[in-house]
Amino acid sequence: MPKPLIALDWGTTRARAFLIGEDGRVMDRRIADQGIQSVPAGGFPAAFEAIAGDFLRRRPDAAIVLAGMVGSRNGWVEAPYVACPASIEALADAGIAVTLEDGTRATVLPGLSWDDGAFDVMRGEETLIVGLGLNEGIACLPGTHSKWVEVRAGRITRFASFMTGEIYGLLRQHSILARLAEEPSGDDASTGAARGFAAAARPAGLLNAAFAARTEVLAGRMGGGAVGPYLSALLVGQEIAGVQALFGRPATVHLVADGALAASYGAAFETAGLPFQITTPEDAFVAGVKRLAARLVA
Repeated sequence: MPKPLIALDWGTTRARAFLIGEDGRVMDRRIADQGIQSVPAGGFPAAFEAIAGDFLRRRPDAAIVLAGMVGSRNGWVEAPYVACPASIEALADAGIAVTLEDGTRATVLPGLSWDDGAFDVMRGEETLIVGLGLNEGIACLPGTHSKWVEVRAGRITRFASFMTGEIYGLLRQHSILARLAEEPSGDDASTGAARGFAAAARPAGLLNAAFAARTEVLAGRMGGGAVGPYLSALLVGQEIAGVQALFGRPATVHLVADGALAASYGAAFETAGLPFQITTPEDAFVAGVKRLAARLVA
């Protein structure tokens, strides 16, 4: 690192701020419930001051890099998407400058787009992919809208988004299946997940297999506490099947996740016989923003 770095992973509902020293180590970090949706028009300089102003006072010589939805149309400034295939240099060079309250300059990173007939976008995940340091490989970033990303010759060549988390929430809370669902207890989680992974492999597809969450309970062959785990495993299994149809069978999946998502996707990969490596989102973000910042301040 040629100089200290203040980096924000600034999303829709919250911001994660990091103060990184010249040696590349994280000196301080914090999470603030000040995502872009809570910032009024013209309020981003003040919001930055509230989130990370003390970092800048501690290290006024620091470079400042902002990633995530802060660069969206509803953010501080719209940083246009960079079309795939995209290199780390293309991402860094497309950053947009903004000015803080004291006149200090910061850089807002762009997102990525991919168009193979169906237009797709990401904003924020690209920094985590850069942090993996892949030359060749397939990465998975699970969440509300999961991203699967292909890297070839060090460039992000293409990606695909899956509404797995959002569809789970809709089915679990707002569909007819919600009436039967109960909180898991005992063996419900493992039983439901095993049934869900098996259902994902059936030829009739997602819509038929999702309905089975109702009929299996009605038949007394599955408890209500297994409905949520069943649906989760079914959707993740379908996601993995879709990825293999698009990208082929990965030799190794580079999974960027922690907590429950890491456990859920790890179990799905083991069921599918897919080797995987886990990197936490924080580690991937810090590594990625350092690589991009080095290009910006070089």
